[in-house]
Amino acid sequence: MNVTESTSVPFLPTSGTAVLTSTFSFVDYVVFALLLALSLAIGLYHAFRGWGRHTIGQLLMADRKMGCFPVALSLLATFQSAVAILGVPSEIYRFGTQYWFLGCSYFLGLLIPAHIFIPVFYRLHLTSAYEYLELRFNKAVRVCGTVTFIFQMVIYMGVVLYAPSLALNAVTGFDLWLSVLTLGVVCAVYTALGGLKAVIWTDVFQTLVMFLGQLAVIIVGSAKVGGLGRVWEVASHHGLISGIQLDPDPFVRHTFWTLAFGGVFMMLSLYGVNQAQVQRYLSSRTEKAAVLSCYAVFPCQQVVLCMGCLIGLVMFAYYQEYPMSTKQTQAAPDQFVLYFVMDLLKGLPGLPGLFVACLFSGSLSTISSAFNSLATVTMEDLIRPWFPELSEAQATRLSKSLAFGYGLICLGMAYISSQMGPVLQAAISIFGMVGGPLLGLFCLGMFFPCANPPGAIVGLLAGLIMAFWIGIGSIVTSMGYGVAPSPTNGSSFSLPSNLTTVTVTTLMPLTTFSKPTGLQRLYSLSYLWYSAHNSTTVIVVGLTVSLLTGGMRGRTLNPRTIYPVLPKLLALLPLSCQERLPCKSYSQDLPMDTCLFPEKMSNGVLWGSQEKEALAVPEEGSTHQGTSPTFILQETAL
Repeated sequence: MNVTESTSVPFLPTSGTAVLTSTFSFVDYVVFALLLALSLAIGLYHAFRGWGRHTIGQLLMADRKMGCFPVALSLLATFQSAVAILGVPSEIYRFGTQYWFLGCSYFLGLLIPAHIFIPVFYRLHLTSAYEYLELRFNKAVRVCGTVTFIFQMVIYMGVVLYAPSLALNAVTGFDLWLSVLTLGVVCAVYTALGGLKAVIWTDVFQTLVMFLGQLAVIIVGSAKVGGLGRVWEVASHHGLISGIQLDPDPFVRHTFWTLAFGGVFMMLSLYGVNQAQVQRYLSSRTEKAAVLSCYAVFPCQQVVLCMGCLIGLVMFAYYQEYPMSTKQTQAAPDQFVLYFVMDLLKGLPGLPGLFVACLFSGSLSTISSAFNSLATVTMEDLIRPWFPELSEAQATRLSKSLAFGYGLICLGMAYISSQMGPVLQAAISIFGMVGGPLLGLFCLGMFFPCANPPGAIVGLLAGLIMAFWIGIGSIVTSMGYGVAPSPTNGSSFSLPSNLTTVTVTTLMPLTTFSKPTGLQRLYSLSYLWYSAHNSTTVIVVGLTVSLLTGGMRGRTLNPRTIYPVLPKLLALLPLSCQERLPCKSYSQDLPMDTCLFPEKMSNGVLWGSQEKEALAVPEEGSTHQGTSPTFILQETAL
């Protein structure tokens, strides 16, 4: 078996690619300006509504009063970045529809967060996801998780602003730094002033713009080539419609198993434990609303994936009838979509502007979520624990300053990205590298009661080392073959945008190499298995260190931080089978931790007063306002 390698230059025009004269009309500029104006207006509306009476809870958690619909669309928009809007059609155009099977991972990737992560986080009344790590382990683990997340998001958010602006500049002549500066400032202002509520409602608006922009391209493009039936016929004739490839080899870039099951771990790292998404779950009115919002994302994700695939197929059919220009054939693949849109819509004033608005809506939604989540974890995990005497007014001002400060950092990172050249791809890949170890850290705490703080810290470090070892090793190996860095199986890298993979390989003949051996074989692991591999590393190393250091003996374990996997499984058995078990099931009177925590029973006590307090569960319908929510005491098992 041979592996395929190709050159990767993210979003940078290749040497021979001339910059096109802008095809934007006055109407297009008006449509694009309206996007920015309305996004800013929504943010300022929420900022000035109740000006002077804002609390830290309103800014960071939208008062925990958000409904299912806006939360669901915000969850969808958070990682549906402009890079995905450009990358998915390019992936389909070049490699066929095999990528569509990633949609199979959405079911488990959203079902597990809805029924495991959301209930645990919501009932603990968290603001930051990393508060969970302190409740489960200790403050040191919480700080490690927070710092890792901040590093991940700071590296990524400058790139997600700069890369689409660069692609747009190369294709349309749209001023690069004007678009970067405008988007950065607009986003920072409404995020800092309006808080999470402004971010969520602007996400709703921007999601609708994204849908309209992509739909316009599909309708106009399919009409020009003879309809969707003709598009499908052309794609089938040229072998672009992929069947189910059941090859279990994890080193093959895309197979059904890789997409459907490897993708589950990537989904969990985003929709299960990422602060940007957890914060939205926790802003819901009730736990039920949070779960429903997670369910609602599933059909929306499928629609978004299908639209991206359709644009790729329409683009392929279009260029079978209308050959590419020389400039287009020399462009980077992620510029294909922009060239196609400008070519397709050039005689329809306003539609090119709508697609550009769609593109930058993706950037705005992703970056505003990053600003808000970074301000939240910095405030809750790094400032408040050390300065508990901060007043509400001081905390509110500081939170706004943090959000705006991260906006300035984003602009700085955009400038740094412009100087990175080919290293830009490595910077983006860091996001994917860090997501897996963080998922492993939360799973270690939630599913393994014997895991202790030393095990959690060592496990996280081991997972990060493994992630960067494979990622950087793949880059170096690719460079050794004389190609640009490509840390994910040699041809693409992963981005957290609808969990899509963004292919940034330049349009060059594919070069075939012999099958790699040894470490080179490990470096060719499909990027979709990265999260699974790295999170497993955290769990295995964390459990090993925990067992070697005595587990949780002598430490207090908060039962509400554990998801009772074994009791839940045993509860599915018939009652006759449950009665024969040496310990009673989750549904019976005695707690299952007589099985899970035998050391707790050594003194005849299941848990102490601190643990019992942790069993306080918010009443259904409680909005958790203020610092003294109404609780009922749930004295069931775990």
